Amino acid sequence: MSQYHLEKFFSPQSIAVVGASERPGSIGRAVMANLTEGGYEKPIIPVNQKHRRIFDRKAFSRIADIKDAIDLAVIAIPINTMPDVIAQCVDKGVQAAIIISAGGKEVGETGKELEEKINTTARRGGLRIIGPNCLGIAYPKNRLNATFAAHMPLSGKMAFVSQSGAICTAILGISLQERIGFSHFVSAGSMVDVDFGDLIDFLGNDPEVESILLYVENITQTRKFMSAARAVSRVKPIVLLKAGKSAAGARAAASHTGAMAGEDAVYDAAFRRAGIIRVHTIGELFECAELMAKQPRPRGNRLAIVTNSGGGGVMAADALSEYGITPANLSEKTMAQLDAVLPPYWSRNNPIDILGDAPPRRYADALGICIDAHEIDALLVILNPQAMTAAEDVAEAIVQIVENRRISLFTAFTGGVDVAEAHRVLNGSGIPTYDTPEQAIRAFMYMCEYERNLNLLQEIPPRLHHDLLFDMDRAGRIICDNLDENGRFLSEIDSKELLAAYGLPVVPTRLAVSADEAVHIAGDLNGPVVLKIHSKDITHKSDAGGVLLDLSGGEAIRKAFDEIMENARRYNPEAALFGVTVEPMISRSDLEVLLGAKKDPNFGPVVMFGTGGILTEIIGDRAIGLPPLNRLLARFLIEETRIGRLLKGYRNIAPVDMELMEEMIIRLAQLLIDFPQIGEIDMNPVLIKDGMAHVADARIRVSATDIPPPHHLVISPYPKEYESKQTIRSGEEIFIRPIKPEDAPLFEDLFEQLSEASVHYRFFCAIRHLPTYMLARFTQIDYDRQIAMVAIHGEDSRERMIGCCRIVADPDGVEGEFGMMVGDRWQGKGIGTALLLKCLGIARERRMRFVKGIVLPDNRNMLRLGRDIGFEIAGVPGSGEKELHIDLDAYAP
Repeated sequence: MSQYHLEKFFSPQSIAVVGASERPGSIGRAVMANLTEGGYEKPIIPVNQKHRRIFDRKAFSRIADIKDAIDLAVIAIPINTMPDVIAQCVDKGVQAAIIISAGGKEVGETGKELEEKINTTARRGGLRIIGPNCLGIAYPKNRLNATFAAHMPLSGKMAFVSQSGAICTAILGISLQERIGFSHFVSAGSMVDVDFGDLIDFLGNDPEVESILLYVENITQTRKFMSAARAVSRVKPIVLLKAGKSAAGARAAASHTGAMAGEDAVYDAAFRRAGIIRVHTIGELFECAELMAKQPRPRGNRLAIVTNSGGGGVMAADALSEYGITPANLSEKTMAQLDAVLPPYWSRNNPIDILGDAPPRRYADALGICIDAHEIDALLVILNPQAMTAAEDVAEAIVQIVENRRISLFTAFTGGVDVAEAHRVLNGSGIPTYDTPEQAIRAFMYMCEYERNLNLLQEIPPRLHHDLLFDMDRAGRIICDNLDENGRFLSEIDSKELLAAYGLPVVPTRLAVSADEAVHIAGDLNGPVVLKIHSKDITHKSDAGGVLLDLSGGEAIRKAFDEIMENARRYNPEAALFGVTVEPMISRSDLEVLLGAKKDPNFGPVVMFGTGGILTEIIGDRAIGLPPLNRLLARFLIEETRIGRLLKGYRNIAPVDMELMEEMIIRLAQLLIDFPQIGEIDMNPVLIKDGMAHVADARIRVSATDIPPPHHLVISPYPKEYESKQTIRSGEEIFIRPIKPEDAPLFEDLFEQLSEASVHYRFFCAIRHLPTYMLARFTQIDYDRQIAMVAIHGEDSRERMIGCCRIVADPDGVEGEFGMMVGDRWQGKGIGTALLLKCLGIARERRMRFVKGIVLPDNRNMLRLGRDIGFEIAGVPGSGEKELHIDLDAYAP
């Protein structure tokens, strides 16, 4: 259903309140009072079976009795009567409804069935629903307060969405105290229909919204959520507080990976991948929100601290150090300027201690110098009240000095009632206020985290130096031969064979069912060997005494075989024992790492990397990532861990081939992409010796599933199925495929091939070069939202991109807009036609209805191409541009 119906919630031309009342203490009365007293100017129509007039307005018994059109219905009646009211709304053509009533799935199976019935009826008529079990919504710009809250939010540029109505009222109260305004204020409730993904898309496309705050208890439709968040976080910050740090996903599992990949850790990884700032308390949410709502985001993390007390400055510097950051280094010029205006005994360092007797003028002088200093990105002003200091006068001086000057500035005026008036002055002027330096620093670092996330999202991933090859057929046979509805672990031999099919460097492993056979295999391996118990019922072999190392000679190997079998029988008398595995001994490895995967119930398969060995859970050094992964994302995963630093070399430890490590992670991610049957993978240890990696042990769990790839993922992977080769008019063969993040250099080279006229036709303005953020936007796409096909000529090092065509879908996928560019020397050879036809075919496959494109009137080649394909051409009202438009339902190529 179209997310654009959401505008009816915030700008309805008429509102019906079902359950409207004048009874004191009722929700129906509170909603009517908020709507009428809030100043909303459009018709508000009460619906109540018992009264003819409510709030001096004519009341109707039913929605169906209202003759005029209704855009929004606010419903506050017992939920068991809801299906009939929703049916009336559908018949009436209402497009939006807020169900305030509780009693849905939160009360059990009966409520869940009721919600399903409501949703089925609503979908029949395209009715969008917020709720049930919600506080309502407010849109201060329009004076719309469709809630039963006690106050109307202040107007601002920050949107707030919460699953909890109680959190909404708490946030509202604090926001009024701190003078923080909101563009949209939404209580999402049980999210029977409209969810976080819908709202993020809608708010992300609203130019009035500069940032988005979310209070989340659970996420429905995670793929839609991730797609929306990844798109919007590139252009405006999303700050999220996730409640319920459940340990359910971290309960003891059958492998190290399962035990360590807990539910909350996966949420953390998903939020980082989406560019979301995650906070952990309501206090942190507001600390971060206040800074975002009132000040420009800092350019970087170079912070200057201006304080009238040494202790306050030290506290702020200590808080910074917890994030691995020191205060900004002051330049000689800045030091000289400060010397000229400050007393001789000022700290002559950062923190800038301007002494306890600092009057407002001294604060203003110091701030003015710091604001103009190029080495400073942001300013924290600390005031501890002194007998000679009027805090409100200092606040007034700060307001005046920062007026019309763009820098991120925030304050920590400590002292409770002694600084209350100063806080009022600062809040009223849009300057964030905090009670302690630590709170201020924490908020600042969250904003720096957003800037860092944004930079990471725009970083161009490097290519691997060779193509990755996978034996998918071999892997598929191994999995199919071991499928079980309830799930089962592969043997170590099958596990390693499966990993080897995807190019992972496993240690060769053979099965011995007797001591004599173990001796024979050891002779073939020509060196010391490792013996391990081979049983599907014993996962942690070391715990069972099922591993013996560095064995040489027939007698030692026979004795080890018997000892392992006896230990295993004692450990689990019921276990099925198939013998032992024999593999070459890798002596004195430099490091042990863990590489694994687990299927999360919310986010699908996740990859884990960290410190390996038998103490891996105790050490707890691990990082989690979501497939698909490229070299850049794999590198970030490694760098998040402590062992990642050791892999680069340390003292007598040789540096590891980092590209090989990245490649291993990418190969593992691809295995998870291709086979949704995989529930868990545990490669522990992966031994690092002389800079190379060896998978010494592996366990893989598989189970049958009805979900085909790639629908088991929350991030759409590269759609390899759209690759094809085509011969163009010149007789040359080109390769048409989807664009990849690693294509940025090729895309930049294509841009350089374009003449000034071609650039103007594509971008409608003169552009000399593509900045990094534009390269990232064009090449790092969400394959669920965009179709971007490129034409490639040549192979390997001679590969060149000669054309690109894309269709960017609106969030509901109904309509998309195309754009195209072809290198000048390749124009007129049918490349543009081939690319656009390919894109249109994919759009039809995805059930997109309409595709349009805006073309300059003198771009005759593009107009002719569009006409030949079947686009209708019309003028764009108010400009000389032309619009190409095609209905894909009627399109017959």
